[in-house]
Amino acid sequence: MGSDNTGEFDLIARFFAPLAAPDAYSLTDDAALLPAIPADHRWVVTKDAMVAGVHFLPDDPADLVARKLLRVNLSDLAGMGARPVGYALATAWPKGIDIAYIDAFSEGLKHDQHHYDVTLVGGDTVSTDGPLTLSLTAFGTVGPSGPLRRNAARPGDDIFVTGTIGDGMLGLRAAQGLLAHMKDADVAYLADRYRLPQPRCDLGAALAGLAHGGMDVSDGLLADLGHMATASGVGMEISSQDVPVSATAIRVLNDLDLDLKALFTGGDDYEIVFTAGGEHLDAIVEIAQRTNVPVTRIGSVVAGGGVRLDGAEIDLAAGGWRHF
Repeated sequence: MGSDNTGEFDLIARFFAPLAAPDAYSLTDDAALLPAIPADHRWVVTKDAMVAGVHFLPDDPADLVARKLLRVNLSDLAGMGARPVGYALATAWPKGIDIAYIDAFSEGLKHDQHHYDVTLVGGDTVSTDGPLTLSLTAFGTVGPSGPLRRNAARPGDDIFVTGTIGDGMLGLRAAQGLLAHMKDADVAYLADRYRLPQPRCDLGAALAGLAHGGMDVSDGLLADLGHMATASGVGMEISSQDVPVSATAIRVLNDLDLDLKALFTGGDDYEIVFTAGGEHLDAIVEIAQRTNVPVTRIGSVVAGGGVRLDGAEIDLAAGGWRHF
């Protein structure tokens, strides 16, 4: 985490060294040591970047920005059935940023490190003339029964999804002030769902050995089912009435005169969609109850390709989040 910039070292010592794992040596070296893992385990590594004005609003609270950054990466690990261990962080702070913002940012990381039992192992800190740009690399492990893969769905599998779908997409509208005419409680619920995802770490790890295909839902349910269908060489058939949506989302949809499909094409859900054989249904129900994460069957994996919603083929190029 280093250059010759004294300000950089001050920031690291004050805000990030207290978050470091013991093997990171208080972030004083050029690299960190990762802990040894059992011979029958493997590392799983993911990286996500977030840019102000693209992935979060410039006036979002700094602690929530930090927590979202960590959580979207943990969601990737959960979607592969991995247990999180630690992370590396790169930050490009706009020149002249208020030091209080960085303080609040590090406090957000501290909160979620404790909650998810992960620690900082290293990274980099620089300044930029552009918007705040953040990148985080998360490390997790899987045992011999993992990982879950996008390319492992099988015809005959049931399709399941955790939580509710569409709150994140509506939450962006709430955070932008576009739902100010709605009830305060509904606006607050949706904005929180956008700003603070709930990675399904315990459930994802428990699915290893039971689920076949699996991934986190970040680009939108239909788009991500399309990714899995393509990787697995199968088709996906789902029913809109089976997809779990919150009562708050239904109220907002009715107010905006939108149909359910709008919820399935937005991003920022950070739930897990997975496939499994029907013989594992009882075990999946038990895992859902044990981890306190709702799991809903929404359809079936079939031979062929593509995604069908209520029997109609979906144009996957027309939905889901796209950077380019």
